[in-house]
Amino acid sequence: MRIAVIGGGPAGLYVGYLLRRAFADARIDIVEQNPENVTWGFGVVFSDTALDFLQSDDPETHAAIVPHMEMWRDLTLDHAGTRIAIDGVGFAAIGRLKLLQLLTERARSVGLMPQFGTPLMDISAYQDYDLIIGSDGVNSIVRQSGSFGTVLEPLSNKFVWFGARRPFDTLTQSFRETTKGRFNAHHYRYAPDMSTFIVETDEATWAAAGFADMSEEESRVTCEQLFADVLEGAPLVANKSLWRNFPKLWNDTWYDGNKVLLGDSLHTAHFSIGSGTRLAMEDGIALVRAMTDANGDVSKALPAYQAARKPIVEKIVVAANRSALWYEDFAKHMELSPWDLADSYIRRAGRIDDDRLRKLAPKFMAGLDAHRAA
Repeated sequence: MRIAVIGGGPAGLYVGYLLRRAFADARIDIVEQNPENVTWGFGVVFSDTALDFLQSDDPETHAAIVPHMEMWRDLTLDHAGTRIAIDGVGFAAIGRLKLLQLLTERARSVGLMPQFGTPLMDISAYQDYDLIIGSDGVNSIVRQSGSFGTVLEPLSNKFVWFGARRPFDTLTQSFRETTKGRFNAHHYRYAPDMSTFIVETDEATWAAAGFADMSEEESRVTCEQLFADVLEGAPLVANKSLWRNFPKLWNDTWYDGNKVLLGDSLHTAHFSIGSGTRLAMEDGIALVRAMTDANGDVSKALPAYQAARKPIVEKIVVAANRSALWYEDFAKHMELSPWDLADSYIRRAGRIDDDRLRKLAPKFMAGLDAHRAA
């Protein structure tokens, strides 16, 4: 059996590793356009329970990744001069480059040799392979080569992904009013001395602030100034830090013939819920499980993969889209008091009520009750 994995990000590296363990005699080619040890962005964040799937399905990989993660228990909202902690909402984060390095090591440990620095214009070289896996992201050439019922809709807000040379205690949302409009920063540490720092705003504010005409460096300096009180003298760091619109992507059909999608080539989940990398790796587990159950019969495995995995992912993506819509209107939510903003924020995905919140975040709810009673 010959398998081509197009895209050597977390999803591609991990599914290749799992396939090699399941099918020792298969030829597995992992092809990645970026050179080794080169990536865009900074840290990736998981909920504190998001890696539980790895502990049960693949304890060795779990043990390799977890020591390199930063973890914390609370979430903080910073609005109108008030900082509100939401307890019981745990997260973990790791540098994207570090995660790729660890997964590359896992792939090589089972004899795979990922082909880094190999950009592809199409997948014609792999048409006679038994299975072609598209793990090549939002702009997937595998997806473009088939019929998957793709719906791609960019959101209206603008965001840019920086790093910050300082650690933050928790994942924090910092909302700021400026003369040009309203901004929000999502920031969290992913290493002892580094944090992810995502700046978001609506298109009108982005244009009014002049970002359309700025270079990457000018944008970095301007964002540094906008959030000077948050950064406390620490510099922002750019790495292909270009303003973009988040791509809301969904595919009704997950396979076409011998081609199958996973991760961001298949579905996106807004960065505000921290599930994209987790979903991609879980997709890989589900695909390999379906292949194993079907004894390598691709025609049986791919429909089984979609049937088993799609309903699970759909629930998470629906919640992520609700969260994204809240952020699309975050400037309007900033008209709320800090406590009312925090209440709106924690309920944004539509999956939590007062009873659940009292169990999850008792300290926060005590403060919210006091605010309501005032």
